[in-house]
Amino acid sequence: MSIKGLAAAVLWCVAGAAAATGRMADVTVFDRVSNRVLPIHHHEGRYYVVGQPGHEYQVRVRNRTAGEVLAVVSVDGVNAVTGETAGWEQSGYVLAPHQGYDIRGWRKSMNRIAAFFFTEHEQAYATRTGRPHNVGVIGVAVFQKRHEPAARIDSPAPRPWPRREGARDAPEDSPFPPSSDAPAPATRQADAAQSGSEKSADALGSAGGGRGFDARRHAPQHGSAAMLERAAPLGTGHGRSETSHVTYTNFERASRHPAEVISIHYDSHANLVAMGVIREPRYARPHPYPTPFPGQFVPDPR
Repeated sequence: MSIKGLAAAVLWCVAGAAAATGRMADVTVFDRVSNRVLPIHHHEGRYYVVGQPGHEYQVRVRNRTAGEVLAVVSVDGVNAVTGETAGWEQSGYVLAPHQGYDIRGWRKSMNRIAAFFFTEHEQAYATRTGRPHNVGVIGVAVFQKRHEPAARIDSPAPRPWPRREGARDAPEDSPFPPSSDAPAPATRQADAAQSGSEKSADALGSAGGGRGFDARRHAPQHGSAAMLERAAPLGTGHGRSETSHVTYTNFERASRHPAEVISIHYDSHANLVAMGVIREPRYARPHPYPTPFPGQFVPDPR
């Protein structure tokens, strides 16, 4: 499964409590307007973040491993690179060991993207392209790179040597023939394998021959929430055009299925409260409780 892919070399640190942490990668959502990583909320086995309508955001993916990985990124069920209805076999971003990359929008070309931003469900890019059913979730499918075994030449098993009259017996574990005047077998040595760093290439792509970018070249309900009514959910819009340079590279997957998939759901604060994902704090009543007998006589109305 040889593929080509893309990547970009932007290194960053993940705030531990704000990251959806997998075995191979960390994923965070960064609000570009408020300039902060959105906190992760855990609910019934899922990750959630609060999106602010109109705010641009970016998806940060960091490779936690010592080898190259391919990250296929889906937003609202749409591949962020190709615009296809997302599938595991499609293009993605290739990250070098321990490298991170900020995915800021829908890729329009090798040099441009359309920024991600939170918007109403009806204005989401997926909805406007006839795919409204998976709006509200970000997914990253992570693939390991296939490694070819190093070249090796096995020495043949030693042949039995005919015993010569008067020859001394050799030790049982000796690799040489029993006679001291017999020729020693030639020493065979395996060819040195090329350095992994010489062969490595950052890539994104689909199995069987996709295309991608080279990164290192660009250095139950709770409380009263169940009683609340949910508003229209959020989606991701097709925003302003921005510069984002990438290059193609090759990547061969170790398997047809991803090693792991990390998902982060998002919606407005009010909707996540209504779903029971966020529990609103209980505040003390701002004013004294009313009393039934505040005065003795009936006053005139004002």
